[in-house]
Amino acid sequence: MSLPLKQRKHVHHLKKYEGLTSTKRKRAPETPTTTSSIKQTTLVNTRTVSQRSIDKAIVTYVVQGFRPFHVVEEQPFQDFVKELQPIAKIMSRLTLRSMIDDASRGMKRAVTEAMRGVDHIATTTDCWSVRRRSFIGVTAHWIDPDSLKRCSAALACKQLRGSHTFDVLASALNDMHSEFEIRGKIVRTTTDNASNFIKAFNIFGEDENNNAIGSDGDHGSAPQPGEEEDDQEGDEEVECVDVSALLTEDDGLEFQLPKHQRCACHLLNLIATVDAIKATSNEAYKKVYRSTFGKCSALWNKCGKSTLAAEMVEPSSCCARIPPGGTPCSWQWKDC
Repeated sequence: MSLPLKQRKHVHHLKKYEGLTSTKRKRAPETPTTTSSIKQTTLVNTRTVSQRSIDKAIVTYVVQGFRPFHVVEEQPFQDFVKELQPIAKIMSRLTLRSMIDDASRGMKRAVTEAMRGVDHIATTTDCWSVRRRSFIGVTAHWIDPDSLKRCSAALACKQLRGSHTFDVLASALNDMHSEFEIRGKIVRTTTDNASNFIKAFNIFGEDENNNAIGSDGDHGSAPQPGEEEDDQEGDEEVECVDVSALLTEDDGLEFQLPKHQRCACHLLNLIATVDAIKATSNEAYKKVYRSTFGKCSALWNKCGKSTLAAEMVEPSSCCARIPPGGTPCSWQWKDC
């Protein structure tokens, strides 16, 4: 039997007690007892790579790494690919070569299409010899008309047969310009100061007025009125000439090259080497020049022939941390 309210103790705590007991408490989660209620660990899904992606990656690896075609037939390379993708199929070197040829033709079409909408293009070219072979390389540079972004592309790197004569270089450049349909768009072609390039552009190139320069230096200007009258007065006799011989005759003007631009870096190199030697005409400078560079050459040759000498002249780690205005240590010993 409950007591009356006035007879209860701690009456002032009754409302607090009712407030605490009226709220519902959350039931604690029960510990799972069966294995069926335990959440299983999700395994990491293995990425599936298509065969086309694998072939593309192999082609990129061979081309950008300058790898030989037979690398795809080597067992260590096949084991490496199989370890990453067990279901992958490795192509043969013949298939690899065919895919590279297709990619090259596709890239050539893309570059040609990109330069088709450009009106002004500049090119650079150079030729060199390595491992008893001669090569010529050509690059193109232009400004995108829409984004005004500078664009560059390597047009060719081909092997040259025979000597690097001016007519061979002119023929190779003319073929490359025609192949990419940019013959009439090239404003300048930059080369070094080699005599074969200079002669090729002097004979087959254009002058500052965009006039073709012939082998005799004639710019193709129109004859003067007086000269035309003199020719007409002297044409009293008619000489028969074989037309077939004229058609088959090589006049040396079958190529048309753009204006020539000499490389500024190569000019500076010539100034620092060839032109600087002319200063040796002064006997006082010549004496100091030969003495200084003789010692430098002897030191360089000694370091190239002796590892002990190279270690002795190598700057130490403390010399590499010299503060501004500080005094360097002696270079005689590495552990200074």
